Amino acid sequence: MATSHAQTKSSLNDHLEQVDEPIGAAALGQAASGYENLTLWQTVRVFKVATLVCFLAAFSAATDGYQIGINGSIIANKGFVDQFATETNSAGKKYLAAPILAGWSSIMSVGQIIGMTTIPFLSRRLGRKPAMFTYWTVLVTSVLAETFARHWQVWLAGKLLAGIGVGCLQSVLPVYISECAPTRIRGGLLMCYSFWWTIGSFCAYLALQTLNRLHPNVWLTPIYTQWAQIGLMLVIYIFLPESPSWCVDRGHFDRAKKQMLKLNYGVVDYDVDHHFDILRCTVEHEKEVALLQKSEHWYSIFKGTDGLRTMISLWPNLTQQFIGLTLFATFGTYFFQQAGLKDPFTIKCITSGINIGTLIAVVLLSDKLGRRRISCYGTTLAWTCCVVIGILGLVKKSAASSNLFVLFVCLWNVGMISNGAAGWGFMAEISSLRLRTHTAGFGSACTCVIGVVMNILTPYMVNANKWNWGFKTGWFYAGVGLPFVVGAWLLLPETTG
Repeated sequence: MATSHAQTKSSLNDHLEQVDEPIGAAALGQAASGYENLTLWQTVRVFKVATLVCFLAAFSAATDGYQIGINGSIIANKGFVDQFATETNSAGKKYLAAPILAGWSSIMSVGQIIGMTTIPFLSRRLGRKPAMFTYWTVLVTSVLAETFARHWQVWLAGKLLAGIGVGCLQSVLPVYISECAPTRIRGGLLMCYSFWWTIGSFCAYLALQTLNRLHPNVWLTPIYTQWAQIGLMLVIYIFLPESPSWCVDRGHFDRAKKQMLKLNYGVVDYDVDHHFDILRCTVEHEKEVALLQKSEHWYSIFKGTDGLRTMISLWPNLTQQFIGLTLFATFGTYFFQQAGLKDPFTIKCITSGINIGTLIAVVLLSDKLGRRRISCYGTTLAWTCCVVIGILGLVKKSAASSNLFVLFVCLWNVGMISNGAAGWGFMAEISSLRLRTHTAGFGSACTCVIGVVMNILTPYMVNANKWNWGFKTGWFYAGVGLPFVVGAWLLLPETTG
């Protein structure tokens, strides 16, 4: 152990000796920190605190995943249906009306749009931590509403609040992680957001599957479990440092140095003044360029190079909406149930387990394979699965076709989770530091605008009492998704390194 530590220290000294003039590239807004040549695992060992901070910050995504999982799967729970059903079919069985289902799912997307487009202004003005406490408060009110909901209108209000909170979270957290993460492992830490999201959604499906098997009429228990996540989020947020990048951007230089020392606690030979100068040069260079290009304001995200950055940032996550995200993720359990598959909750648990395994592999390989490859290949795989599932809708339903359907749903999840993990990296890395919060917020909001449309249409597509498309729904997503798959290959750059 002592030998390993000595080797690491010697290696660090070798790297630092390569950098004699930290501000040599100041005119270009560039400078070397001296840690660029560390391996991935060396970076984790050296920057232990910063790595832990980013990993814990990403834990909030578990709440996001849990909310999405609950929203799409609890509607197949017998107890929930009995509580909120407003219509009865010809057999005398209660069911949830398609307009109400569409309202619940779309109102959450509307809430996300509200959160994503408003929180960047607060985050830029007051800081990342005040933004975190703001959306934490909104999430508390959403869980309160869900806890006491006994009518579909109250559940609707709870979903609106949940959407606002989740939208704020999705806008703030990737930005915070990108600003606090060591550059060498930034991609992997950004993908930890997707890791925790997947864990959260898996827990939602597991809880509902267990209840469906043991207590099919109980639906409140998964709602109560959200309070544990809310409590853990608060504890984590209290101890997180503020983003040094935000401090420098707002002129709080002494505070920036304090936050940098917290994040880099225990780093051998860490020179806070050296790294502060690097960060300040980057911020000042971006401001000078913005002034020359007359693009100092937030709406510069639509102009010139910043406009292209915005398009690239939003493309991977936007593409998800057109290749089946609402069908297989938001309404996955409900879709399986309406398609006549036995035990849809179990299928959803299996696919979520596959997601976790895929995501671990993606996180470990992201800085070797590159975000572009992961996103483009994942997107293509998910789109191909939509085509195959559409074909299955044209053949006679049998045990073999059902098994093939489950297989390609699993493969779709592999593709989608790869796209999503890389997508959050593009969202946080592509934009300039000066406009990062606004770019991330707008990019995420665009995704949710399409989400509103898909959340309205999908319940009608899969509802056996409405359009009843079944597996043929795959053709719809194959058709609308093809231009976005092609666009991903043509548009997305490589950001690794």
